[in-house]
Amino acid sequence: MTAEGRRLDRERKRRENWKRWGPYLSERQWGTVREDYSIDGAFWHYFPHDHARSRAYRWGEDGLLGWCDRQCRLCFALSLWNGRDPILKERLFGLSNPQGNHGEDVKEIYQYLDATPTYSYCRAMYRYPQAAFPYQQLIDENGRRGRTEAEFELVDTGVFDDSRFWDIQVEYAKAAPNDILIRLTVTNHGPEEATLHLIPTLWFRNTWSWGCRHEGCTLKPRLWRADQMIAAEHDTLGRFDLHFADGPDGQSPEPLFTDNHTNRRRLFDAGNETRYVKDAFHEYVVAGNGEAVNPKQTGTKAGLLYQLNTPAGGQVEVRLRLRSTETGASDAVLGRSFASTMTRRRQEASEYNETTIPEALPAEQRDIAHRALAGLLWSKQFYHYVVEDWLDGDPNEPSPPPQRRAGPNADWPHLFNRDVISVPDKWEFPWYASWDLGFQMIPMAQVDPDFAKKQCMLFLREWYMHPNGQLPAYEMNLSDTNPPVHAWACRRVFEIDAARRGTPDHDFLARCFQKLLLNFTWWVNRQDAEGRNIFAGGFLGLDNIAVIDRSELPPGVRLEQADATAWMGFYCANMLGIALELAQVNAVYEDLASKFFEHFIAVCDAINTLGGHGLWDEEAGLYRDEMHVDGQSMPLPVRSIVGLLPIAAVEVLEQSKIDRLPGFKKRMNWFLENRADLARHVSYLELDTEQECSRAHRLLAIPSEDRLRRVVALMMNESEFLSLFGVRSLSRWHEQHPFTMHMGGASCRVAYEPGESQSTMFGGNSNWRGPVWLPINYLFIHALRQYGRFYGDRLTVPHPKADQGPLTLNQAADEIASRCLRLFMPSESATRPCNQALGALAGRDNWRDMIFFHEYFHADNGKGLGASHQLGWTSLIASLLIEGSGPQTGSPCDEHTGARAK
Repeated sequence: MTAEGRRLDRERKRRENWKRWGPYLSERQWGTVREDYSIDGAFWHYFPHDHARSRAYRWGEDGLLGWCDRQCRLCFALSLWNGRDPILKERLFGLSNPQGNHGEDVKEIYQYLDATPTYSYCRAMYRYPQAAFPYQQLIDENGRRGRTEAEFELVDTGVFDDSRFWDIQVEYAKAAPNDILIRLTVTNHGPEEATLHLIPTLWFRNTWSWGCRHEGCTLKPRLWRADQMIAAEHDTLGRFDLHFADGPDGQSPEPLFTDNHTNRRRLFDAGNETRYVKDAFHEYVVAGNGEAVNPKQTGTKAGLLYQLNTPAGGQVEVRLRLRSTETGASDAVLGRSFASTMTRRRQEASEYNETTIPEALPAEQRDIAHRALAGLLWSKQFYHYVVEDWLDGDPNEPSPPPQRRAGPNADWPHLFNRDVISVPDKWEFPWYASWDLGFQMIPMAQVDPDFAKKQCMLFLREWYMHPNGQLPAYEMNLSDTNPPVHAWACRRVFEIDAARRGTPDHDFLARCFQKLLLNFTWWVNRQDAEGRNIFAGGFLGLDNIAVIDRSELPPGVRLEQADATAWMGFYCANMLGIALELAQVNAVYEDLASKFFEHFIAVCDAINTLGGHGLWDEEAGLYRDEMHVDGQSMPLPVRSIVGLLPIAAVEVLEQSKIDRLPGFKKRMNWFLENRADLARHVSYLELDTEQECSRAHRLLAIPSEDRLRRVVALMMNESEFLSLFGVRSLSRWHEQHPFTMHMGGASCRVAYEPGESQSTMFGGNSNWRGPVWLPINYLFIHALRQYGRFYGDRLTVPHPKADQGPLTLNQAADEIASRCLRLFMPSESATRPCNQALGALAGRDNWRDMIFFHEYFHADNGKGLGASHQLGWTSLIASLLIEGSGPQTGSPCDEHTGARAK
């Protein structure tokens, strides 16, 4: 066991609190729903970026590459000033959704470089221009551009020309659970000496101003100057000290103090409740207001002002140490042991990575996996949202508008979020989304299975799950419907954890299964309006993929969704798999396994045969939605991943496992013998030899063998779904054949859009009409390998290249995986397709080693689009690399030459 493995073991056994501190600080708290107390729910306008430096947050904090305890009581982050900017750089800047020509977008350059699960070591870098940061230019130019034009990025402004920028690298290392070493390394890449004002900042989240009564609201804490340190006292956290050293020039930094209170005078032309307010450091450093900071050197926010003269091509270092007074006194907190501890923790991080990422992978692929997992670990934040208090308002603040009681989230008063949560992107998506979380936990289980299991269970707990069984979707609308991937996530986390540990955690799986039953019942009762096993669901996370907004159907219109029905088949299959696993240790679960076996087959029958053809499009060779308007049915022949998703609902049952479950086996055999009309949806191996095949399988799948072959052939066709970088979300066929329909006097259209969205549906900051999305590709790869287990080499599909032989399903999975990997691999010109937003800089020194894990990718050239640090589900590339062990061929009973599937 590695040193990090031992720390995780002590954390698991609650012997030490190694995860108490970490990069749990959000990168954007402004512009969020939970900070919105407006009448109209316009959260971007109510709390804009311009307010963030001056206005105390109610529900969290944000900062630049920051750090805090798991309850976000005491926070640390960087503040910077290059001598030219109009404001102090205390947080990442980006455009709000109304400002961007393709929705909200962070306009900064930063990278997550390393992290361990306990945060015994982590490292990140921020790239800061030496020219004035072009805030207004970014707003104006993106506002001028239309949806047919690309986003105007920071690199397009020219501020990085001639390498006139600093790289500020922050490293955190723990000498003990409550003893954090901080090293800030500033590198001047410019051709001349340049001065950087660096202000490491320590502050308390404001929990005392609101008069709130729930747990987590505390008395006002205090920071004060004490020799070569800043002391911090909190009534539940205790006493911590931030030790600091002199600067590289031998000069001591200037301590600055203020309070984390709103500057009401600046924002609202009202009186301030304290003399020293949140934006005091900006006023002192940038505006030159010497009276802005507290001369008594006490408050709830403190900074250390270093003026760093960095030579051309040179590097300087600043050391700090945040430690509990209970750790014990030491006269050499920033001395030689500091560097040795940093080095040791970095080496231990490398050793732990080697236990996660296969050594057999090429170095470039190992680096991609390492960076993806590091970014995933950095993408956690303290997330706080108590809906009842948000609805009612706080005693010391004005009451929220009455309209709030009729708006989104009003029917979730039980929801009490106060946890460290894995989020999709800490700037663009600084909140959870339930189906994102399911995908995020797959790579998380590879690096930290304990956290993955706890996250899976957390969202099933009674203070998250609605009493009716629904999981919260995301903070803009908790009642919206995300695809039901949670059962699959719980199951995959269980499998990955068992493989890593060698011991299956059946208690975890059983706890999840009990709550998943409630959620499954909610889906069946709410999304199958006519009880025919054809499901709706509306939004389902795919934003603008449909010809109309599926969440807002006109009166008299009913939609039967191929993807919603497929997701329910997928849900059934995974609940069946979980029940069968649990039945191996407790026979009670055999009855539930039978229930999900039969429910899965009912879904298969409905989507394939209801009304004669179900939702199958015989002409196109895939599934599609069907609209019912005033009693008339209207197929929607759109060639999208909606029609491919049914292949993801697949389960392979091993005969040896069935034989160990007599109750389930008896019921299954009765069903197959007496319901021949439905039993046709179960494939099995028939042997021409008398010898028993202990590895015989049964296949449960939505498509028949013929339909599977047709769907996968479309998926692997470069003129249809397959791009050089994975499976497109909409077929390229629609480039020349857009689908148009007329409804209510309006013309609705779906056409192939490989890049940024040209539709304003759902705000327009994502696009499912053509680009490549990694989570869906991961599902398809996983499904094809399941089919490959059953069909082996017998079922093939045409190769994407006409001059090459056919592919088995396992080979098709490998082909898709290799194309997804191509997104992140350097090309012959040394640039990575995902980094094309960097323009001409992408292949230059200091830029070519960057890797941006975007939300989705241009289907024709691989350019990264949407959120630039979507290290939630895009970190699945690490899972593909870890799991991919080369082509898998052969039938499960290929030793029996007479075996054939029926």
